[in-house]
Amino acid sequence: MELKKSDFYFDLPQELIAQDPLEDRSSSRLLVVDKETGKTEHKIFRDIVDYLNPGDCLVLNNTKVIPARLYGERDKTGGAVEVLLLKRKENDIWETLVKPGKKCKPGQRLVFGDGKLKATVLETIEDGNRIIQFEYEGIWEEVLDSLGEMPLPPYITHKLADKNRYQTVYAKFEGSAAAPTAGLHFTPELLKKIEDKGIKLAYVTLHVGLGTFRPVKEENILDHHMHTEVYQVTKEAADIINETKKSGGRVICVGTTSCRTVESASDEDGIVKAGSADTSIFIYPGYRFKVLDCLITNFHLPESTLVMLVSALAGRENVLAAYEEAIKEKYRFFSFGDACFFH
Repeated sequence: MELKKSDFYFDLPQELIAQDPLEDRSSSRLLVVDKETGKTEHKIFRDIVDYLNPGDCLVLNNTKVIPARLYGERDKTGGAVEVLLLKRKENDIWETLVKPGKKCKPGQRLVFGDGKLKATVLETIEDGNRIIQFEYEGIWEEVLDSLGEMPLPPYITHKLADKNRYQTVYAKFEGSAAAPTAGLHFTPELLKKIEDKGIKLAYVTLHVGLGTFRPVKEENILDHHMHTEVYQVTKEAADIINETKKSGGRVICVGTTSCRTVESASDEDGIVKAGSADTSIFIYPGYRFKVLDCLITNFHLPESTLVMLVSALAGRENVLAAYEEAIKEKYRFFSFGDACFFH
């Protein structure tokens, strides 16, 4: 069966793309979808507690977004340049996305924040990304915090007033170029309520790359080349997930990144192994989930790998019908938008 990109198309009115986060994270809307029947219910996100049972476990991605977008200029000419940090190669050497790329050949020097941060382009690699070496005085995180901006996705045009609103409340390990947005709906109060009900929390780490937003260009989706991302699963998290499975509880992933992590970290029998590795797993209809039972996730872009992942879980027809209903009910889409729970 050939899977076509156009099979995952839906028409999304521009005005439903959320531009700003809600004042109260947990007051976003929640579309609850039965993954077998496609039946839907309309709720508020904090109602998620009612759908979780004692003995279940929530898997959360505790990566932290770095203020990865830097604006500077080219040495000598003073021409403007924008650098997006994608992946740390070693200490001060990063894989980056540079605009305008044509002007930034190996050897080009760059300056940011009146010389507070300087850089040299080392090489151009596949995809046109640049390897860059940075120089600065003091602590890298502090320099970056003072100069960098949050790398909001291209469809968000408003400026973010508070950097923390593009972080989950449990963000811990720096390294992402984008937030695991399904987690943005949780507040400390809501997490406590969930734990008090007897649901375990397992934290994994996957540093989200910008490949997440890379559009699928090939009509046959099997020709799509997935980006790689680094994940880490601690022994504690693996134990919680495996224990949950063994005792008949459900493993509920918060976001596609948590889902891709546990599916990548498990063996054929669905046993999650602790450790760190790269993953370029591409989940689309026909995939058999080894660990995940249910998924909490936001509404994704038409024809994206993320809509394909959700369709692998709940069936393409069910997903597109749920999205159609969400559009009719004016749900908010994408990073700062509302959420779905497929159970």
